Amino acid sequence: MTGGGFSTRAIHTAQAPEVRQIPASVPIYQTATWGFDTSEEYAAVLRGERPGHSYGRGYGNATVEAFEAVMSDLEGTEAAYAFSSGMSAIHAVCLVLAGAGDRIVTSRELYGGTYALFTDVLPRLGVTVEEVDPHDLGAVRAALPGAAMFYVETIANPLCTVADLEALAALCQEEGVPAVIDSTFASPWLCNPAHLGYEFVVHSVTKYIGGHHDLVSGVACCSAGARSELRRVALGVGGAMQPFDAWLAIRGVQTLEVRLERQCRTALSLSEFLIDQPSVAAVHYPGLSSHPHHERASKLFRSGYYGAMISFDLSGGVDAAASWCEALSTGWIGASLGGTHTLVTHPASTTHRQVAPSERAAHGLTDGLIRVSPGLENVEDLLEDFASATRRVFG
Repeated sequence: MTGGGFSTRAIHTAQAPEVRQIPASVPIYQTATWGFDTSEEYAAVLRGERPGHSYGRGYGNATVEAFEAVMSDLEGTEAAYAFSSGMSAIHAVCLVLAGAGDRIVTSRELYGGTYALFTDVLPRLGVTVEEVDPHDLGAVRAALPGAAMFYVETIANPLCTVADLEALAALCQEEGVPAVIDSTFASPWLCNPAHLGYEFVVHSVTKYIGGHHDLVSGVACCSAGARSELRRVALGVGGAMQPFDAWLAIRGVQTLEVRLERQCRTALSLSEFLIDQPSVAAVHYPGLSSHPHHERASKLFRSGYYGAMISFDLSGGVDAAASWCEALSTGWIGASLGGTHTLVTHPASTTHRQVAPSERAAHGLTDGLIRVSPGLENVEDLLEDFASATRRVFG
C-alpha cells in the first residue's frame, strides 16, 4: 500500500522484508494476528486444510513452530506442541486422553503441582485418579486395565527415584493404555522416553531446556495425530506458547548439552560431599553407587550421567533445613530448577505444600528434606558454600 494519511502510512508501510539468507537466530514473529488475501484462505487455515497462521492463541506462530520442531527432533517424536507452562502441557494431555467417567493411573511420586491437578482439578471434571507405587510392577499391572492413561516422571520430584521406565511402558502397551511421562528432570539430552514406548513426553521448558530462569513454558512431544488433538484442546482452553518465550527456549536448548554436562558433574560432587556429613541422614542422587536405582539409571540415561537434581534429608527437621538454606551465600532459596543459578528449596513448605503432611511422610518426603538444583557456578565455590552452611548450622 502506498499513499494515504499519516496514520495509515505509519501502520501499513513497514513490512517484513524478503530475506534470502539463513539467520543464525530464528526471528521472533511477535504478532498476534496475520493477514489474508481472501476469507476462504483464512477459513482454510483455521480448518487446518492449508499451512499458515491466523491468531496467537494456538493457531500457529512461526517462532513457536521452530521450537516445536527442535523439541520433536531431540525427543524422537513426530511432532510437538508448545504451551505457556509445563502444567498447561500436562493438563492438555490429560484432557486429550481422559474425560468424565474415565480413570487414570499415576505414579504416587509426583511434583506438587501435578499432584494438585490430579487430586483436585481432574476429579472436579469427573475423572478418577488412582495412585500406584511405580516401583511395584505388580500393582501397576493390576491398576492398568480400563485406564485412560498412565503417568510417571523420568526422575521423580523431589526424591530423585528412577522407576523401571522400560517395564512400565511395556505394561502400558500390553493393556493398550497410553503412557505419559514428565521428563523435566532428565531433559531430552539425558533420556528419550519415546524410544521406550511413551506416547507423550512432557517438559517444563522453564527448567533445563530454557536454562536461564527467564521464561515460563511447556511442551508435549508426541505423534502428529496427538499434536492435532492437543492443538484442539489449546484452542478451547488457552495456554499456548507465545513467540518471545519460544525464541528464548530455542536459544536455551542450543546450550542444553554443555550446561547439563557441567551440572551433572557438579551434582555428583555435591552429593559426594553431602553423603560424608554427619548431619545428613540420606542423599538422594542416582549417580551415587549407593542409590537404590543407580544401576537402572545407568541403563536408561546417557552413559556416565545421572541428572543434575539432588535432594537430601537433613537432621533437625524443619528448623535445621530452613537455617541451612538461609546460611547459603552462593545458592539461592527460590522456585524452579535447571538454570544458571544454584537453587535450593524446602519441599514440605514449597513445591509439595499441597500434599498433606501424612501423605508426605508416607512418600518419604521428610520435614528436613532439601532439594538442590546446581547451577553453573564453579563447583569449588558451591562446595565451600555448602560446607560453610553446614558449619554454621551444626558447628
